[in-house]
Amino acid sequence: MPRKLLMVLLALAGTTAAAELPRVIVAADSRGFVLADSKQPFHPLGFNYGNRGRLIEDFWTNDWAAVTRDFREMKKLGANVTRVHLQFGKFMDAPAKPNTVALVQLGKLVALANETGVYLDLTGLASYRPADVPKWYDALDDAGRWKAQADFWEAIAKQCAGNPAVFCFDLMNEPISPAGPRKPGGWRSGKLFGDYDFVQYIALEPAGRKREEVAKLWIRAMTTAIRQHDGQTLITVGQLPWVPKWGHLSGFLPEAVAPELDFVSVHIYPEKGRVPEALDGLKKFCVGKPVVIEETFNLSCSSEEVLQFLRDSRAHACGWLGHYDGLTAADYDALKAAGKLTIPQAIWRAWLDVFCQFAPEADKEIRR
Repeated sequence: MPRKLLMVLLALAGTTAAAELPRVIVAADSRGFVLADSKQPFHPLGFNYGNRGRLIEDFWTNDWAAVTRDFREMKKLGANVTRVHLQFGKFMDAPAKPNTVALVQLGKLVALANETGVYLDLTGLASYRPADVPKWYDALDDAGRWKAQADFWEAIAKQCAGNPAVFCFDLMNEPISPAGPRKPGGWRSGKLFGDYDFVQYIALEPAGRKREEVAKLWIRAMTTAIRQHDGQTLITVGQLPWVPKWGHLSGFLPEAVAPELDFVSVHIYPEKGRVPEALDGLKKFCVGKPVVIEETFNLSCSSEEVLQFLRDSRAHACGWLGHYDGLTAADYDALKAAGKLTIPQAIWRAWLDVFCQFAPEADKEIRR
């Protein structure tokens, strides 16, 4: 059998595996989520997934055991959702040409989600490592870029269609609608966090349109591509926070884009001594759809402060995702005992304590 045909058959097999998890839908009051069959409340709780600073495509082909081990560990910690970031350059070989091998691995990941009981938040179009971004992709104009992005989402949706283990499709991590024209190829922020650039522009030329209008049109283009193959999986987009100095810097105004989405996702990292400010920013995203804090962490504040933020945020949010990087509490404790625990690792260890304290409280909503 030709290798290409084998890969196609394996990819198809990934979509036809028996579903074990009930589908998650938006609750009738639009303030949270429920399981479709039982109507029991569902609060997304879990992690953004990585492993020792690596992107999943770096190791999921050669070290699948690490993925399996990490998913089981996250489940033990209390997670019911894991956010996985899919790199555009790993899934698209050329315009309109998805990478079949990557789709096979995605099928395996969906099967693992069913097996472990950890739903997937599939975040797409990632271009985090600039060296991995195809040159042809960055050379496209706005229309060509949107078409390539729609091709990506069509391939992902076709692969995962009908499988309720996918909690949601997150269209892009922290997109920005430009306030004015940008230079050719200027799709990313140019500001690295570690080795990664997590922010992208959705256009280079606003062409006289308001920023929020460009954002709505882009969301519609991506959603249309997904809905060709999947009419049920929830759709969101991971938004930058509101900040006092700049407001909604991304141009994705919640009141404008929320009608295009099934729920609102926001990334908030409280700063030391400014938890009330973080909570005020969270309120800006309460516009009639469920709100999920899709990223948070004790990055710029103490463990006590991020725990207080999580607890107080229950008045406005119905889901919370932190971070996991492939080491367990026991791993960090062993490093500490050996005198080898670094400051970043100590922060990771502290986060696991925060998560384990908050997990039992996550479903105890504070009604606003």
